[in-house]
Amino acid sequence: MKLIIGNKNYSSWSLRGWLACKQSGVAFEEITVPLYGEDWDEARKADDLAPSSGKVPILWDGEAVVWDSMAIIDYLADKVGRDRFWPKDDAARGMARSMVAEMHSSYLPLRRQLPMNIRKRVEGVEVTDEVRGDIVRILTLWAEARARFGQGGPFLFGSFSAADIIYAPVVSRFTTYGVPVPGFAHAYMEAVWEHDWMQAWVAAAEDEDWAIEQFDNPMVS
Repeated sequence: MKLIIGNKNYSSWSLRGWLACKQSGVAFEEITVPLYGEDWDEARKADDLAPSSGKVPILWDGEAVVWDSMAIIDYLADKVGRDRFWPKDDAARGMARSMVAEMHSSYLPLRRQLPMNIRKRVEGVEVTDEVRGDIVRILTLWAEARARFGQGGPFLFGSFSAADIIYAPVVSRFTTYGVPVPGFAHAYMEAVWEHDWMQAWVAAAEDEDWAIEQFDNPMVS
């Protein structure tokens, strides 16, 4: 398999696709394409990126090509077994799938005001009411998942799953912008942040030379 991703410091969806590949246990080649560089308009038209119109991540598995992080999770779950990605219990799996779908389709104010930037730390951010609503909603879902299904480990549904893959960039955002969270959420965020795969991603992001001004200087006031 071959996974094409964007800059690790900024690309939240690339992080999700990469974690999904790691979770699958299948060996894969990783190719990073610097987003929004001087040659980006041409680079996104290359054969490897054309199927997704230049969007990352994009996974190639022989002749099969899959883009969009949720599609990559589903494809890999079909390939290696659903239980590697989703809780076995019906009620837990139903909630996990719903939380993943909601993260995939919602929280645009949070995404816009607090873009992922692993290297950066911002103090005194005043979020909008819409962003505050997104944060409260996410924390509420985390609390319910942990209370109902988190007894088997430190992650949302106990063991590391697709839900943690999808919410990992939120953990990064909350860390970057110093979002205050209750104790249970801090413990969960710490478990995600200290996961070996996440630490490998963070280290690589810190070593990157590329900077994207629009993400380094977002509208955070």
